[in-house]
Amino acid sequence: MSFPKPFNLDGKIALVTGAAGGLGVIFAEAMAEAGADVVCADINAEGLQRTVKKIEEIGKKGLAIICDVSKEEDVMRMMKVTRDTFTRLDILFNNAGIAEEVPKPLHEYKTEEWNRILSVDLQGVFFCAREALKIMVKQKSGKIINIASIWGLAGSSSIMPIPAYNAAKGAVVNLTRELGLEYAALGINVNAICPGFYRTNLGGGSDDPNFVKAVKEFVPMGRIAEPEDLKGTAIYLASEASDYMCGQTIVTDGGILAK
Repeated sequence: MSFPKPFNLDGKIALVTGAAGGLGVIFAEAMAEAGADVVCADINAEGLQRTVKKIEEIGKKGLAIICDVSKEEDVMRMMKVTRDTFTRLDILFNNAGIAEEVPKPLHEYKTEEWNRILSVDLQGVFFCAREALKIMVKQKSGKIINIASIWGLAGSSSIMPIPAYNAAKGAVVNLTRELGLEYAALGINVNAICPGFYRTNLGGGSDDPNFVKAVKEFVPMGRIAEPEDLKGTAIYLASEASDYMCGQTIVTDGGILAK
């Protein structure tokens, strides 16, 4: 597959965190399909190898790196391996994330559960963005795409209470605005995607028929999205097509936040 300008990513190096499953696989595939070589990072070694195989079948270079984004030393090592292997980094998808195992109101939280979610969903974004920016500032170019959520822009309790996830994703949205402003003059674009319900383990892949029915009724388009629905948005934000866009969030939710 060959993409015309301004969407072509030939010669670019992309890094996708959380690339072993869910939306991360789709972001990695999209980058390769548009022409980029892709570094895939996750804690799931087996899943990473499957993703790298897909990239190589597309005809691009893939590199698997085991990385827990909540650990500063892991992230620093990941960026060093990326730089040492490819000499540059053009695109970062800050995608790794987790959510509450069981939705519940805030007064039922244990401190360690709150900290566990924020350590991945917010601290991990900070570590990855900081280390990527060290490379991109020297290049005077780069694209950072933070994966937030519609629950970073609105409360989720009309469907389920997940306050730690909401707090982290809300912070990611505003961190995106701040980084977009800080680095705009350096040729670095920082933007975010706020997905709604996608058919993944995290975003709407539940086998519970009652949950699926409730979500479909909640979404104006009447369906749970497929992960592939995000490929176009991902390529747009990673390519020169979005060169004049910074600090923004693109909502892909089937119309939920338009209500």
